[in-house]
Amino acid sequence: MSAPIVRAAAVQIAPDLTSRAGTIERVLNAIAEAAEKGAELIVFPETFVPYYPYFSFVLPPIQQGAEHLRLYEEAVVVPSAETQAVADAARKRGVVVVLGVNERDNGSLYNTQLIFDADGTLALKRRKITPTYHERMIWGQGDGAGLKVVETKVGRVGALACWEHYNPLARYALMTQHEEIHVGHFPGSLVGPIFAEQIEITMRHHALESGCFVVNSTGWLTEEQIASVSDDPALQKGLRGGCMTCIISPEGRHVVPPLTEGEGILIADLDMRLVTKRKRMMDSVGHYARPELLHLVHDARPAQTVHRIEDPSSLIATPAPDVEVEDVCS
Repeated sequence: MSAPIVRAAAVQIAPDLTSRAGTIERVLNAIAEAAEKGAELIVFPETFVPYYPYFSFVLPPIQQGAEHLRLYEEAVVVPSAETQAVADAARKRGVVVVLGVNERDNGSLYNTQLIFDADGTLALKRRKITPTYHERMIWGQGDGAGLKVVETKVGRVGALACWEHYNPLARYALMTQHEEIHVGHFPGSLVGPIFAEQIEITMRHHALESGCFVVNSTGWLTEEQIASVSDDPALQKGLRGGCMTCIISPEGRHVVPPLTEGEGILIADLDMRLVTKRKRMMDSVGHYARPELLHLVHDARPAQTVHRIEDPSSLIATPAPDVEVEDVCS
């Protein structure tokens, strides 16, 4: 169990829609601001660096080519100078940072969550296992290796992005690893008010079911940024609302009021003793589980597109040695 009290920060700010460098600068400034307020865990929105691909939600596929290629150019390679800058900031401030990025891996992009421990080490790099709807035009799929809870300075931390929370087995995979703090990422400024309501329900339910704290961060777009994505007023409606930056206790309650409009940083003290208080009543992977009736099979192997065999002789089958067979009929 982590320290009795952990101060967490959930960041809701706008990215720089023009450059990776601009957004990284905003990340570093927010880390400094939150750390000055005593934060030990700092969470940023989904694919915040360089920015969430809002264009893919409102533009038809035939018009997305130029913006998709620009996202390739601005995406983050892991490791890189950008990830090192965030790692250095985490180490300098002694804070755990959870950052969403568009990760470029050669010819593919991925929705990736990075967890930096307080000593600057990259504790986890995971990719969203199933991009949602329009996102499937943008990102590849992650694998079961990323469904992992990691030990950090603030405790055992797990993370999922957006509608991964609608995959109950993905959430259960993290529950079985006894996460104490769950990090959620959503894009924000998308779909409308109904999206914010759904996020709130989802985050509160996971906190109750997992018996952990949830720190969730959504992004924000200014009116000028919305206009830069689309000049169609009808389409611009789909780029407003949907913000629910929140911090939820294991009892399913907001620790502080959520942030649903504008930019800001939520700060809350997490009383980690509430994890045990909740699990005393309902431990979904312990005394409340029925593994003889229902259990999860989790393939945690990293996905591989090639299995290379360097020595062709290994393909030659070796004859089995002679084996004496007992005559069971005699």
